[in-house]
Amino acid sequence: FTIMYAAETQYNLETLYREIAKIRTLLESYLKGKEIQSLPSDELPDPLVQLRDRFHLSPFEQKILLLCAGIELDPQLNALCGEIAENSQQNYPTFSLALTVFPEADWGILSSQSPLQYWQLIEIAPNINLTQAPLSLDRRILSYLLSTPDRDRRLTGWISPLPVHETYLPPSREAIVREAVTTWVNAPDYPILQLCGRDNPVRIEIAREICDRLGFTLYCLPASILPVAPDELHQLAHRWTREAILDNSVLLIEGDLPPQSDRQNALQLLLADLQTPLILSGQQRQHFPNSPTIAWEIPALPHAEKRDLWELHLGDKATELNGHLEPLIAQFNISDRAIVSACASMQSKEDLGKNLWNYCRQQARPQLEHLAQRIECNATWDDLILPEKEKSILRDLSVQVKRRAKVYEKWGFAHKNKRGLGIAALFAGASGTGKTMAAEVLAREFNLDLYRIDLSAVTSKYIGETEKNLAQIFDAAEAGGVVLLFDEADALFGKRTQVKDSRDRYANLEVSYLLQRMEAYQGLAILTTNLKDSLDQAFIRRLRFIINFPFPKANARREIWQRIFPEQAPTRELDFSKLGQLDVTGGNIRAIALNAAFIAADADEPIMMDHILRAAKAEYLKVGRSLTQMEIENW
Repeated sequence: FTIMYAAETQYNLETLYREIAKIRTLLESYLKGKEIQSLPSDELPDPLVQLRDRFHLSPFEQKILLLCAGIELDPQLNALCGEIAENSQQNYPTFSLALTVFPEADWGILSSQSPLQYWQLIEIAPNINLTQAPLSLDRRILSYLLSTPDRDRRLTGWISPLPVHETYLPPSREAIVREAVTTWVNAPDYPILQLCGRDNPVRIEIAREICDRLGFTLYCLPASILPVAPDELHQLAHRWTREAILDNSVLLIEGDLPPQSDRQNALQLLLADLQTPLILSGQQRQHFPNSPTIAWEIPALPHAEKRDLWELHLGDKATELNGHLEPLIAQFNISDRAIVSACASMQSKEDLGKNLWNYCRQQARPQLEHLAQRIECNATWDDLILPEKEKSILRDLSVQVKRRAKVYEKWGFAHKNKRGLGIAALFAGASGTGKTMAAEVLAREFNLDLYRIDLSAVTSKYIGETEKNLAQIFDAAEAGGVVLLFDEADALFGKRTQVKDSRDRYANLEVSYLLQRMEAYQGLAILTTNLKDSLDQAFIRRLRFIINFPFPKANARREIWQRIFPEQAPTRELDFSKLGQLDVTGGNIRAIALNAAFIAADADEPIMMDHILRAAKAEYLKVGRSLTQMEIENW
């Protein structure tokens, strides 16, 4: 291929020089006073033929192009131009010279709509008289004639090429590529294609493959840097159109823009202005009234295709996982690129299953850290003091999270019904009864991260903002299948009231949106509330699990006290039965124990009952209560 390309380039150069020599002959004939006739053309160089055909150049315009190219390549032409102008300082091409010397002269060349001027194939230096202005060949066009790889320098900073490379496309994405290719093959006007999905690299890979199969070169323009000034936007569109014609190129406009923003309006103008093949890429489908598009949603890979992707990149190492791969695939929804990176970086690790799991777990952290609070999970089942009935429901929840790959995929429940496959739970109970600790226990059980989201901070008085905030959280969490803990659900949920105004209607939509995302979420999503009775029954029916966290009774409080002090903490003569008389929740017990430890440390003593009594009095004052005689009887 390289030898053939070099031979073709050499042939084009030779024919180009022959055509420039003919231009020189025409100029010499004019100087000698001979009658000028068009010289017969041999086979023209391919780049000149392509310029002629793609920009509809007349024979006169071709000669002006060759004259300008000759000035760059043939030193004799400068002197000839000066002699014709009878001024050695005017040793450059002009429209006047071309109109005087070339037999196909056409005064239409002076029009700004003539192809040479409209497509800016030549540059016209500033001059009072258009016919006397120096002409030169645009640098991009000179490179094109010389078959030298180049790009329009005025597009640099806006548009960049996306080189083709070998990639594996799973069947579901291969189907999208085939449909898009068929659409463009059967529609000569190249309708705008739109690729929608959460994974940016996947959208780009599909666009690459579409262009590769049709022989197009793909370039990318980030939507976020679109110029908004009309003149600048029009010039960008015009220069790109020329580049697309020269290079047989497709433009990929990548990224989402806020609705009704200046750049969104600029994008609509650009789409209306461009007449070249175009692909739009973004997370959300966009509507352009004056530029209809054909859109494809790119969903997450189905379980079987994810398995194929993992096995492809793990190679022989896949057999070492011994059943660890299925839970990994079910839990994590990381990008194709992250799968490739994980497989490459973990090949030399000994405990491959554990290391792959931890690698995937860490992929979600950078995406979620700015949206939610990550909680370190140290609590175990033994630390969780709950009645057996509630603890049994928690264990059932744990089983469903761990066995969903088997039930959904292997047993086919996911193929039977796609809705409601997410595991959503409601933890209801007074503050301090163990709701957050239970979430910690589950996250630790699954070896996953736990992120706490304060719903009171997520909700917004502005219509649509709450859904936007929730979408950001769920989109970021999807990759890692983390455990999401939505605290203070009362801020969003409430009994549905009669819709009296638009705010009531949108409040109901916000709740519906949250439940919809929870049901579809690949990980475990937990809501906590202090006021279960305030929740609408229609919402409760959409939750897979509801677990009540009761106010702890005396025996439960005694167990909490027995477990609350670390092994290394010095204690003396603590009576846990008497401590269990304090009518408080586990959260209060934790606060009292910690404050008692500081009091004892300050006194340089082990933690004793009198330290706890002081701490308890302070805690009661904090919550607006007073210790009763019954609670501290026999202390």
